[in-house]
Amino acid sequence: MNALITSPTGILTVLCGIAGIFFYLEKNKKWKIFNYFPPLLFIYCIPAILSNVPIGDNFYILSRSSGIYTMLKDFGPLSNIPIGESFNILPHSSGVYSMLKDIGLPFFLVILLIKVDVVSTVKIMGRGVFVMLMGAAGVVIGAPLSYLLVRNFLPPETWKAFGTLAGSWIGGTGNMAAVAGGLEVGKGEFGLAVLGDNAVYLVWLPILLASKALAKPFHRFIKIDHEKIKILEAVEAEPDEKNEPIAMRHFLYLFMIGFACIWIANALSPLMPVLKPVLTASTWKILLITTMGLALSWTPARKIPASHELAMAIVYLFVANMGAKADLSQLNASAGWFILACYVWIAIHGAFCLLGAYIFKVDIHSTAIASAANIGGAASAPIVAAYHNEKLVPVSILMALVGYAIGNYGAFFAAWLCSLLSPG
Repeated sequence: MNALITSPTGILTVLCGIAGIFFYLEKNKKWKIFNYFPPLLFIYCIPAILSNVPIGDNFYILSRSSGIYTMLKDFGPLSNIPIGESFNILPHSSGVYSMLKDIGLPFFLVILLIKVDVVSTVKIMGRGVFVMLMGAAGVVIGAPLSYLLVRNFLPPETWKAFGTLAGSWIGGTGNMAAVAGGLEVGKGEFGLAVLGDNAVYLVWLPILLASKALAKPFHRFIKIDHEKIKILEAVEAEPDEKNEPIAMRHFLYLFMIGFACIWIANALSPLMPVLKPVLTASTWKILLITTMGLALSWTPARKIPASHELAMAIVYLFVANMGAKADLSQLNASAGWFILACYVWIAIHGAFCLLGAYIFKVDIHSTAIASAANIGGAASAPIVAAYHNEKLVPVSILMALVGYAIGNYGAFFAAWLCSLLSPG
C-alpha cells in the first residue's frame, strides 16, 4: 500500500516527534494516564496505527469538497497516489528502518552499557542483588514454561516474542530492542512483546508498591533480624563522582566508541559458529556489542557525560521504528493467549523472587526493588524504591543497570529454550 510520507527525513521527523511529544506530556503535563500507560506504549502504538490504518474514500470525499486534496496534490505528497486509492501515513518498509536496526540499535547498546557499575551495586545492595538474579532466573525459566502452555494457540515464530519480552523483563527497553534485533523478530512478534509488557506492568507495579504494607509479617516469616532492617533503612548510596559539564567533545567520544564497537562486531560476527535458530550472526553481533560495552564500563569511558541520556533517546526512536514496521493484523487472537502466558510467567518470576528472599534473608523492600529492576528497568525501579524507602532510589538505579548488563545473555538463553518447544 502507498504511504503519504516516504522521505527518510520525513519518517525520522515523525518518529522523533512522536517519541518527544509523549515524554513532554509526561514531564510537563503530569497526566495521570501515564501512571498506567507509560510513554513506551504510545511511542510504539502511534507509529503502528499510522502505518496500518489506511486513509480511504472518506478522506477523498472530504478533501475534494474542501479543496485540501488539490492543495496536497500541488504540494507533492499525494502526487503518486491515484484518486480513490487508500494509503497509510507511514510506510511499512524504508531504508530508515534498516539504518536504525544496523547502526542505531548496536550504537545505543554500547553507550548504554558503559555506565554499568556492577561493583558499586553489589557493595551497596549486598544480598539484595542475589534476589534480583533469582528474579532474572525466574524470567528465564518462566519463559519456556509459560510458552509451553499456549504454544498450540500461537504461530510457530512466537517463541521470538517470548525471547524479546525476556530481554525487557531481565533488563529493560534497550535489551528488548537489542534482542528483537538479534533474533530478527517478525513484524507481529515485537508488537506482542510490547503488548504483554504493558499488560503485566499495569498489574505488577501496584503489587510491588502494595507489598510495603506486608513488611512486618514478611520479615517474621523469613526471620530477618530487626537490626538488619534498621541498617538497610539507614543506608545511603555512595554518590557518583560528579562528571564535568556536557561539552561537544563528549558526543564525539561517544560516537567514536559506538561506531568502533559496531565496526568490530560487524567484522567478527560472521566468523562465529552458527547454531540456528537462536545463535546466528545477528545474535553474535548483539552479544559482542554487549560484551564490549561491559568491558568499557571498567575504563574511563564510564565517566563520559550524557551517554545514558543519548542511549535512551535512540532506544525510544528505535521502539517507534518497530511500531511503524509492525503488522497489526497479526495480533488478533494471538494477543489474548500471549497475555495469558505473560501472567503465568510473571507469577513464576514472583515466586523466584520470594524464594530468593527466603534463602538469602532479604527484606521486602529490597525484594520489591529487585523485581522492579527486572520487570520495569530503570524507569520503574526508582518509583518502587521511593515508595518503600527514598534513600534506596540511587541503589535501585544501579540495580537496574546491572539488569541491562545481564539482560541480553539471559534473554537469548530464554529464547533458545522456547525455540526447543516450538511446534514449527
